[in-house]
Amino acid sequence: MRRSILTVMIWQPWSIAYFEGTHAMSASAGTQRRSFSGLARLKGERPIVSLTAYSAPMARFFDPYVDFLLVGDSLGMVLYGMETTLPVTLDMMIAHGQAVMRGSSKSPVVIDMPFGSYQSSPGEAFQASARVMKETGAAGVKLEGGIEMAETISFLTSRGVPVMGHVGLKPQSVQMDGGYRTQGRRSSEAEKIFADAQAVAEAGAIMMVIEGTTEPLARRISENVAIPTIGIGASPACDGQILVSEDLLGLFTDFTPKFVKRYADLGPLIESAVERYAEEVKARAFPGPEHCVPAGPVVARDVGRK
Repeated sequence: MRRSILTVMIWQPWSIAYFEGTHAMSASAGTQRRSFSGLARLKGERPIVSLTAYSAPMARFFDPYVDFLLVGDSLGMVLYGMETTLPVTLDMMIAHGQAVMRGSSKSPVVIDMPFGSYQSSPGEAFQASARVMKETGAAGVKLEGGIEMAETISFLTSRGVPVMGHVGLKPQSVQMDGGYRTQGRRSSEAEKIFADAQAVAEAGAIMMVIEGTTEPLARRISENVAIPTIGIGASPACDGQILVSEDLLGLFTDFTPKFVKRYADLGPLIESAVERYAEEVKARAFPGPEHCVPAGPVVARDVGRK
């Protein structure tokens, strides 16, 4: 997703398994998550709701309201201050995926495969994806790319790895694509992206993200592929929507993309709270007596002895 970007009950055995010593089961024992593959049935029924999540507390807030959570490689920019998503590693994605799994109990969790972990060959992609699913208990992985990734998507899905595709603006390809610009303005480019979307759907992806395209192109794709499309900077005609949660919450004040709607403005609230805290500490107004534990009677007597 930009900084990179963001139902039936079917039992998923990997959501409660122990993997390499890590208890991948989240929340309470016996919890059944909604099925990621089951979300495909919502196409044409109602819009699918998704957000990015990178930590257990945020996942806990979002879980009751979304259809699935995406642990995006956007965490490199959002949490780590990286210029692009390219430096993000597989270990980073696994660590944050585990946190989101622990913080959620209902929503399927999909994890971005970082740059360099899947492009070389289908076999390499399977090894990396299998590790992600084993160590996190996630419901699936997301790969960027169209026609060139169709073979890999088919390879993974035929071996039990649910895949979400990603076409249009591909943050892992910004160096090749000339930066973060809207895709599909030229007819030749639009046709290429449309062909990419068809290839991803035909290869067996469960759904796909359409990012940063012109509205008519995203609408055309959504109307012509059998799987759900999840838009970000794309079209209201997509089968669902996703946003980077920190954008939605107003945690970035320096730049807001055109496609983002802020549902809260938490940045100034956080700054104000920290300012008040700093002032009270300096004035010795915090901590006060109500924030301290008094000594018990025995301890008090002992302290008073010479």
